[in-house]
Amino acid sequence: MSKLDISTTRTARAGGEDTGAARQALALPTHFAWPTRVYWEDTDAGGIVYYANYLKFLERARTEWLRAAGIEQIPLRDELGILFVVVDIEARYRRPARYADLLQVTCEVSEFARASLTFEQRIHRDSVDGELLLESRVRIACLDAIKYRPRPLPPALLRETGE
Repeated sequence: MSKLDISTTRTARAGGEDTGAARQALALPTHFAWPTRVYWEDTDAGGIVYYANYLKFLERARTEWLRAAGIEQIPLRDELGILFVVVDIEARYRRPARYADLLQVTCEVSEFARASLTFEQRIHRDSVDGELLLESRVRIACLDAIKYRPRPLPPALLRETGE
């Protein structure tokens, strides 16, 4: 699986000027797709997916994205003392999903900062090339599991690029 190489200069001072610090890249899969099916409990009285359930599909895909990279969230909390939480989300509903539809939910990291990741996520019917049902942009923050304050992304998620 390919690794993401979103190179960004780490800075030691406010203001964003380059301090000559090593460049960091996110060491996780570039593209990820998670298949799921629409169940009766996901739908409303009209037989289409209830709007809030799309957010659950997005969340599960991000969890499976981490899992595919060998990272589980309980050890992140218990051993590293961090949590990932959604701090911002934009969603554009294009077409409805219906009972029994096969969905492909994609994750792609579009940006990362010291303590956050931004994902572009999409939900398609049948395949990643299938009908686009939803487009979203989701920003998650890395927080201290006790203080609920921002924490830097753990080194396990980053790698030096040597640039």
